[in-house]
Amino acid sequence: MNPLFEAAREFQVFFERHNWSFCFIGGLAVIRWGEVRMTRDIDVSLYAGYGEEHKYITPLLEAFSSRISDALQFALTNRVLLLSATNRVPVDIVLAGLDYEWNMVQRSSLFEFAPNCFLRTCSPDDLIVLKAFADRPVDWADIEGIIARSGDRLDRKYILENITPLAEAKETPQIIGKVKQLMDKIK
Repeated sequence: MNPLFEAAREFQVFFERHNWSFCFIGGLAVIRWGEVRMTRDIDVSLYAGYGEEHKYITPLLEAFSSRISDALQFALTNRVLLLSATNRVPVDIVLAGLDYEWNMVQRSSLFEFAPNCFLRTCSPDDLIVLKAFADRPVDWADIEGIIARSGDRLDRKYILENITPLAEAKETPQIIGKVKQLMDKIK
């Protein structure tokens, strides 16, 4: 099996054993919803809320290797825990806490990436929101692929309702216009 899928499955089993709410985002979700591309790591959104991050970070650090020396402090400061799966694939765990992130996790679904390897990923709508918020050239290319593949099945209203406050908080309102422009191609 693909090492990325093995690593993702390892973490998914761990999260499910702890009854934690999560979904894979980033490159794995792009493989499902957009154009297949190479990715070297796993990105996952783990809903930790605010104030109880230790409840998630501590067991993860006990079970998996950290990629940096002060992983606990880094995770608390940046809300990202940098770990490695047992097969050494890098895994970035976003400690989610926003209402939007909770809704994204609740909207996620399973997809069979390989025989008997079902992984929970965010929806294509949520992936567009996340990619637009990240606002890197590779993210915009991913968004174009997601739009091309999902077409009119995308929930345009949902996407705009969720990217707008995030873009405004980031003080990058041009993101909203760029998302609208790309989605207008599927009308």
